Amino acid sequence: MTLNRRSAILLAGGVLGGTVLGKAAKALDYPDRPIRFVVPYTAGGGADIAARLLGADASGSLGQQLVIENRGGASGVLGAEIVAKSPPDGYTIMLGTANWTISPSLFQHLPYSVSADFAPIALLAKTPSIVAVNPSLPVRSLAELIALAKASPGKINYASDLAGPQFLGMELLKSMAAIELTNIPYTGTGPAVVATIGNQVSIVIAPANLLLPFIKNGQLRGIAVTTSKRIEALPELPTVAEAGLNGYNVSQWYGVLAPSGTPHDIVNVLNAALVRAVQSPSVQAKMAEQIMLPVGDTPDDFAAFIKSDTDQWAKAVKLSGLPPN
Repeated sequence: MTLNRRSAILLAGGVLGGTVLGKAAKALDYPDRPIRFVVPYTAGGGADIAARLLGADASGSLGQQLVIENRGGASGVLGAEIVAKSPPDGYTIMLGTANWTISPSLFQHLPYSVSADFAPIALLAKTPSIVAVNPSLPVRSLAELIALAKASPGKINYASDLAGPQFLGMELLKSMAAIELTNIPYTGTGPAVVATIGNQVSIVIAPANLLLPFIKNGQLRGIAVTTSKRIEALPELPTVAEAGLNGYNVSQWYGVLAPSGTPHDIVNVLNAALVRAVQSPSVQAKMAEQIMLPVGDTPDDFAAFIKSDTDQWAKAVKLSGLPPN
């Protein structure tokens, strides 16, 4: 059975519902065994949480379990290589994140091509970050931060996660605002947040779900959201774009990919199951607790997003001056 584009879109949008999904899967005789779901990061992080949350619901639609396999290492490269070199039969898929689209700009010799060795299935969710400052810094908005930084170039520092989305997000913000801030690198996002709370550094960009408790208890002051839309948990907090940096839109994201060459019919069945999971009220309630913004799109839409995100991170890496490894 071959599904045309319109049918695939309707399936992804949930218009045809579970009955059509079941018929499509039956006609394909797919899946007839559990599916290996590689998460190229260690257990307990945002990617692992997203995979388990959405994978459990999608398993019910598919009639087969998505078996989570955490394969952390080398900033996600190890797990991605495993998937890129797996048979394109729909029985090995991967949870992709912004780190995956950053990697082509950071590593000279990746063992795979982001653009050629993977088949996009669906972008499932985005996690906004927040630009936050220690309350001792006399700013209450991004405009005030920019003004202060321009008055004292290089004298204000920020905590970063080495070469991850938080560091590159700040480098992009610095470039767009034409300001100089001093980078203080830490081994990860957690230590960077702790250092900002302790006033060892003045600014940090980090995922909203991590910063929210500290903003609400006054240990940090949120000044802007990095995505294009505000978040319900802090509706009064403007986006970076609203604060004057038009076009700024940075987030961690979670999507599912398969090895390149996976048949379109199988991609469409997986897309329908995963998008249906994203649309589930119970799943959306759990996502809201993690401040994950549901997406759920078509494979073509996800492919376009991957290209745009890869290009954006390439620009940020170039601005940062980081040499490729």
